[in-house]
Amino acid sequence: MSDENTPWMRLLRELFGDDAEEAMEQLQRMGMDPSALAQASGMLENPAMMDHVLSQIRSLVTQSAGEDVNWTLAHDVARGVAAQGGDPTITESVAHDYRQAVSQAELWLDAATDFDPSHLTPKVWSRAEWIEATLPTWQVITGPVAVSVSQALGSILRGAQEDPAMSAILPGSDASGLVGSVSPTVCGMHMGQVAGQMARESFGATDLGFPLLAESRVALVPSAIDEFATGLDIDKNEVITFLALREAAHVRLFNAAPWLPGHLHHLIERYASGINIDLEALDSAVNDIGMSDPAKLQEALTRGIFQPHHSEEQEATLGSIETLLALIEGWVDEVTLRAAAPHLPSIGALSEMLRRRRAAGGPAEDAFATLLGLELRPRRMREATALWRELTIRAGEEERDRVWSHPDVIPTGDDLQQASAWIDRWLSGPDAEDEVDRELEAMLNAATSDDDPSDTGPDTGTDPDRP
Repeated sequence: MSDENTPWMRLLRELFGDDAEEAMEQLQRMGMDPSALAQASGMLENPAMMDHVLSQIRSLVTQSAGEDVNWTLAHDVARGVAAQGGDPTITESVAHDYRQAVSQAELWLDAATDFDPSHLTPKVWSRAEWIEATLPTWQVITGPVAVSVSQALGSILRGAQEDPAMSAILPGSDASGLVGSVSPTVCGMHMGQVAGQMARESFGATDLGFPLLAESRVALVPSAIDEFATGLDIDKNEVITFLALREAAHVRLFNAAPWLPGHLHHLIERYASGINIDLEALDSAVNDIGMSDPAKLQEALTRGIFQPHHSEEQEATLGSIETLLALIEGWVDEVTLRAAAPHLPSIGALSEMLRRRRAAGGPAEDAFATLLGLELRPRRMREATALWRELTIRAGEEERDRVWSHPDVIPTGDDLQQASAWIDRWLSGPDAEDEVDRELEAMLNAATSDDDPSDTGPDTGTDPDRP
C-alpha cells in the first residue's frame, strides 16, 4: 500500500524517515494495529486531520529547537487553560464600574497612608489579557528553574532512549530530534499550565506579593473577582472595592519603595539558581510514564521533583523571601483594614475569607510551591500584620511607612517573632544611635590625639639644641 493510502505510514515516515518500516514492525510486534488506529482516529476519512497532526509535530520540534523551554507553547497552553469555562471580553460598562471602584479605593487609601497613588489609568482585564501582560515577568522569574528542570529531564530522556527496548521503538536519528523536543515541550506545558491557573484565580497583577507589571499601575480581573464573590453572603460591590483597595495598596507600596520589586526579584532568582532537582524522583516519573505522554510527564513535575534539603545559603535566602513577602502582605492587610473600616461593613469577613484562601493555597502559594518548591507561611504573614498594627498604634502611619525607606532597615524574620522589641528599637533608634556615634567619635578622636607623633609633649622652655 502506498504512503498516500496509509496515513499512519505517513506519520511514521514523518517521524522516523527511512526507519519508518522498522518502527511499523515494532508496533505490530507490540500488538498494535496501525490500520485500526488510523481508522479509529478518523485519519483515513479525513486527510486534513492527518495534516494537522503532522503540522503539530513539526511545530513542536521546530519551536523547541535550541530552547530548553518551549515558551511559545507555554503561552498557548496558558491561554487555553485561562479560557476554560469561558473568558468573556471586558465590556466598556464593566471596565467603567471597576475603574470607579478603584477611584473610590484610592480616596479611602489617602486617609490610611501618605504613599501616593499611581497616576496611570487602571486596567480591567480578561484572563487572556492578564496572561499577555504578566507572562514576560513571570518567565524571567521562573525561567532559571524551568531551564534546570528541562535540562535534567532531557538528560534522563536521552538515557531512556539509549535503552535497547526504547531504541527499538524509536530508531533513527530523526527520533533523536523528537526526543530532544520532549523536554522543552513538557516544561513549556508545565509553565503554561501554572500560568493559566494563575490567570483563572488572580484578582490583579499583585497576587504573588510583588508586581508582575513593569509599570506602576492598578489592574483587576473581573472574572476571578466574580467567582470569588459567588457564594459569599456579602454585597458584590463590597467585594470589588475590597479587592481594589488591596491592589491599589500594593501598587502604592511598590511605587513608594522602588527598590522593593527589584530586591524581591533578585532574592527569588538567587534562591532559584541554587535549586537542585531530585533526579531519582524525576527518573522514576519518566520510567513510570515513559516518553509517550507529555501531559502526564508535565503532571509529574508537580510531585516532589525538588530536593527537600537546601544549602545554608538557600535557607537564608528562602527566609528573606518569606519575610519580605510577609511584610508586604502584612502592610497591605493593615492599610486596607484602616482604609476600609469606616466604609465597608463586611471588612472583617472579607479579610478572614482572604486569610483562609491563603492558608488553603491561593495562586501565589500554588505557583511558588509548584515551580520553585517555595512554601509560603501564613504564620509569618500574621506576625507581620501584627507588627505593622502595633507600630501604627504606637507611632502613627507616617512612622510605619518610613520603614520602607531602605532595605537595610526593614525587620528580619527574627524581628517578626519579637515585634514589640523591634518597635522599641525602631522608635528610639535614630536619636540613640546618633548619641552612641557621637560618644564613639569622641573616644576615637581622643585616642588619635594621644598617639599623634607631632605632639612633642609639654613646653619646658628649654632649647633642645643647647647643652
